[in-house]
Amino acid sequence: MEVDHDVTPSYRDLPAVRRRASPGSVVTPLTWFGAAAVTAMLVLYWLEPRSPRYSLGFAVACAASSVYGWLAGTWPFGVVEGVWAVLAVVRWRQRARAGDAGP
Repeated sequence: MEVDHDVTPSYRDLPAVRRRASPGSVVTPLTWFGAAAVTAMLVLYWLEPRSPRYSLGFAVACAASSVYGWLAGTWPFGVVEGVWAVLAVVRWRQRARAGDAGP
C-alpha cells in the first residue's frame, strides 16, 4: 500500500483546537451569539444605574455569555460569566426590593 505524502489535509480534517480563522472564513453562528451576548453585557452594564430592569438584563446577558463560553470550549470564561450572572441577579433583587428607580 502506497501512501501519498503530498496530500494536505483539509480544514475539516483538523481537530477543532488546531483550526484557526483564515482570511475570508465564515463566522459561525456561535461566534455571532457570543459577540451579541458580550455586546449586550457592555450596553446593559452602562445602563444599569438607570433602572433595576437593566440590572436584570445584565444578568441575562452574563448568563448568555456563560453559555457561549461553555459551548465554545472556554470553560473558565463560562465559569466567570456564570458568577457575574449570579451576582447581577443578587444586585437586581436588592435594588428591586429597595424600590430603586435609578437617578
